[in-house]
Amino acid sequence: MAKPNIVILGGGFGGLFTALELSSSGNVTLVSDEDHFLFTPMLYEYLSGEVEEWHIAPRYSELLDDNIHFVQDQVDNIDLNSQSVSFINSGERLQYDVLVLAVGGITNYVGVPGAEEHTIPFRKIAHADALRQTMVSALDAIPPDMPPQDVRNALTFAVVGAGASGCELSTKMADLLLDACKRRALHGEPRVLVIEMGDKVVPGMGDQIRAFVEDALQKSHVQVHTLTRVVGVSANGLTFEHSGKQEVLRTAGVVWTGGVKMRPLIEHLDAEKNSRGLLTVRPTLQLAQHDNVFALGDIAVFPDASATLSGTAQLAFQQASLAGRNIKALIGGKELQTKHFEELGEAISLGTE
Repeated sequence: MAKPNIVILGGGFGGLFTALELSSSGNVTLVSDEDHFLFTPMLYEYLSGEVEEWHIAPRYSELLDDNIHFVQDQVDNIDLNSQSVSFINSGERLQYDVLVLAVGGITNYVGVPGAEEHTIPFRKIAHADALRQTMVSALDAIPPDMPPQDVRNALTFAVVGAGASGCELSTKMADLLLDACKRRALHGEPRVLVIEMGDKVVPGMGDQIRAFVEDALQKSHVQVHTLTRVVGVSANGLTFEHSGKQEVLRTAGVVWTGGVKMRPLIEHLDAEKNSRGLLTVRPTLQLAQHDNVFALGDIAVFPDASATLSGTAQLAFQQASLAGRNIKALIGGKELQTKHFEELGEAISLGTE
């Protein structure tokens, strides 16, 4: 009997580890628009220079077994009826017997004017490189004799979103900029703000770790603005609103970490979704109406997982193991399994010291 064609879309934690689990179970194809995997929890350390690119972004050619086929391309369309996937760059169409959807989400700018055009997201190596270059360019533009208040204005950066990502990033940026000012003997300090719509930082974490985060933000001189909403972004600043009043802030750079949304590929997929646009999956990770299509990670709402795991690499990694086992069971005509996923622990890296 011919081996089944298993196509896995997305090369993050969910897609990569599902592929490795299934390497000997069929004709496995992994599809990603990048040529490398990214250990996203350490992208902040890459920005700060604590790790190098090869430490956190190995190429798929180094990770995949020889019998896993890799395709670097962007997916144009998924046809669940004809069981095929088409690609943007190559124009080819790939048939599947089993499909795994693990493409992850994209940055959500929540309709804020200018946000997509004038802010830097923080999800890829290229984003970290762009942010580092923006910081270096701002520093290079400061003459040695610039007054302290002007240094502060020239080195004002804003991070939108005070979740774990925004807090990690803002402390790294503040420490890097402060160290650079000292090494260059500049007469002033940088200013880094983190702006949060809610009433507290790291809202998805417990009080104990929040206290630790708040202490780290203070030590890194990060200004925290809660109950504050960004209403517009321009090429050289942003406008935010607090207590009904708006204020314009000139910035050297703005980083957007304020949320995730579904890719158009998933938005247009003819499959059952919840009110937030997440794919509805059974406890086996199968789509509600398609036995041979599995979805995991950011794009799917899984019914039996701790609420704090939503949208994390930790959940996608755990789901990959279940997806692999269940795809093998489906191919072999055996009973599929379910699993409850619990948080394995919380980790957050703050500052550079």
